[in-house]
Amino acid sequence: MYSFEPNEEQQMLIDAVGKYAENDLRPAAHDAEENRELPKKLVSKGWELGLLQASVPETYGGFGERSAVTGVLAVEEMAYGDLAGTLAVMTPSLFATPVLLGGSEEQKQEYLPKIIEGEWAPYTAALVEYAFDFDPTALKTTAKAEGSSFILNGEKAFVPFAKDAEALIVYANLDGGTQGFIVKKEAAGLSISEEREKAMGLNALPMYRIKMENVTAERLGGASGHDFELILSAMRVASAAAAVGVARSSFEYAKNYAKEREAFGVKIAQKQAVAFMLAEMATEIEAIRLLTWEAAWKLDNGKEDAHTAAYLAFTGAADMAMMVTDRGVQIYGGHGYIRENPVELLMRNGRGFPMLLGTAIV
Repeated sequence: MYSFEPNEEQQMLIDAVGKYAENDLRPAAHDAEENRELPKKLVSKGWELGLLQASVPETYGGFGERSAVTGVLAVEEMAYGDLAGTLAVMTPSLFATPVLLGGSEEQKQEYLPKIIEGEWAPYTAALVEYAFDFDPTALKTTAKAEGSSFILNGEKAFVPFAKDAEALIVYANLDGGTQGFIVKKEAAGLSISEEREKAMGLNALPMYRIKMENVTAERLGGASGHDFELILSAMRVASAAAAVGVARSSFEYAKNYAKEREAFGVKIAQKQAVAFMLAEMATEIEAIRLLTWEAAWKLDNGKEDAHTAAYLAFTGAADMAMMVTDRGVQIYGGHGYIRENPVELLMRNGRGFPMLLGTAIV
């Protein structure tokens, strides 16, 4: 059995991230969404909390060891403040974590210290493709071996900070399986759209489409490659934790509103229909949180069914976030549909979780 009690170190991290989410991310979320830009100081302050740095060993410039459980605790807390801000702060982990989990020793030595020891820098990754049947394990972007290098062809969507990235990991189909490839910003044949993606939510996060025409790349893990399933599961539990954070935020707003708003002489929280909705929201959040913690624990302990658990946590979290954030708007009534209201943004962001890793139905 395992404990549900964070250890002292994890609790300190949760408290620090919680203060940042409550005092910095949440107050800035509305204006950042409307202005389509996150203040650089806000992202830098989040980076200085050291979430990624604490998951990288000292050998590579960090000051800790990777723990999926610690990661999901921290990501949930940060996403409670704002999803776009969280994704911006954590964008370098899209590059650093796969290198840590699947990179060769040379790749770890080359990239991790300069990412971890420096200020926030836009290292990123490209996984999602525009396709109704998008499947991260059956990509349309292709990789072909050519000597010791690989040639990439294809297109990717929703790549955060692609325009400014020093390097990115592009996932592609190699002989029927998915592998990551390191592409540097100056690579010939790599083109990045001038315009940012126009999405339903997450407009504060700059995302771009990229195109590769015979781009020469370096395989993650060297000649033998890497275990993509391990990287995909890490992405899934992190996304699930973020969904729990967003849903919890919407639930808290709705609950507090229901306890204050009166209709026909009573608080609407006392109305059976509203009380049932709040109870269902709380139940679903707690259920998916436990599923996410379990999946993260299984990943940390190398359990045989860890990847299945991560998949279930992600798909469940994507559905839960949509349901809970929609109920948040419902409880606010007409006020919830107004652009100024935080539950409106939470609902648009909650709808985006299936997009983060492609469709949830894989």
